[in-house]
Amino acid sequence: MKCYIFLTLEGNTFQPKSESIEPDIENLQVIGFAKGRNSKEAFQQLLKESSYLIDTSFDEVFSYELSADYEKTKTFYHLSDLR
Repeated sequence: MKCYIFLTLEGNTFQPKSESIEPDIENLQVIGFAKGRNSKEAFQQLLKESSYLIDTSFDEVFSYELSADYEKTKTFYHLSDLR
């Protein structure tokens, strides 16, 4: 089984003690980690283990295989396709 990390560009982060109504940082949000023979199988496993993700406002999720050549393994998914 291969290990994958699932991320999204959606969402923002506020610094601790921030008083701004505007987000301080645009960054990646970690959606989760899962294992599978391939990215699709790992994504299905992630949703099985964390079914609440379908009810979040996140949509575009992408994955990387946790390997030395991770940049070649990027795959995209849309949670809205499952709603």
